Amino acid sequence: MFSFFSAGAQDAKEIVRKADEKMRGATMQAEIIIKTVRPTWSREMQCKIWTKGNQLSMILIQSPAKDKGTVFLKKRKEVWNWMPVLERNIKLPPSMMSQSWMGTDFTNDDLVKESSVVEDYNQTILGDTVIQNKSCYIIRMIPKPATAVVWSKVIICIDKTDFLELNNRFFDDDGQLINTMNSYDIKLMHDRIIPTRFEMIPADKKGQKTIMIYSNIQYNKPIDDNFFSLEKMKTLK
Repeated sequence: MFSFFSAGAQDAKEIVRKADEKMRGATMQAEIIIKTVRPTWSREMQCKIWTKGNQLSMILIQSPAKDKGTVFLKKRKEVWNWMPVLERNIKLPPSMMSQSWMGTDFTNDDLVKESSVVEDYNQTILGDTVIQNKSCYIIRMIPKPATAVVWSKVIICIDKTDFLELNNRFFDDDGQLINTMNSYDIKLMHDRIIPTRFEMIPADKKGQKTIMIYSNIQYNKPIDDNFFSLEKMKTLK
């Protein structure tokens, strides 16, 4: 009995790892569009993203004009924000990881990934389901003890063939569903098949969602570690 559950836990972690690595690559450079939708208004942002493994990432906001030049940097467990209006870098405390990222339905942690879905959680396979005609694993992720993460539980559905994350549900400390993220528009981007449109939908806010669309992605192009620096944040274009 112990050996069975131990092997199952290892399998679940490996499935999550494969899905995470498929979306990230060794490095990733991407252009994305983020649409924030509200009952009476909507707005659109354009961003560039650079990532290297799960320790280094940078996000540059290119539009709208009032946010242009704003940069977020994740360097291991530190997260920084460059605000051109103030001409200063601000270090974001862990308590801000659960806050809205730039007024969207994504949290700071969703975008800059301070936490690791592979290393900061214990993963368990709960069963199977079918999403978009694809057979998927249903995996529960519970934070490891003393790990500072945003969610008390995440349920993730991963396609068994291509290891695509097709549905994520995020729960708070009271076990209440807060957000659901669905993935669509699966296509070949650069050298792999991935979802290219993600919709984050709050559970208790009718008519509200945020859509993130990948318009261009390049995987595994070399990026020097020095690129991910506080000085570089000030000069990104």
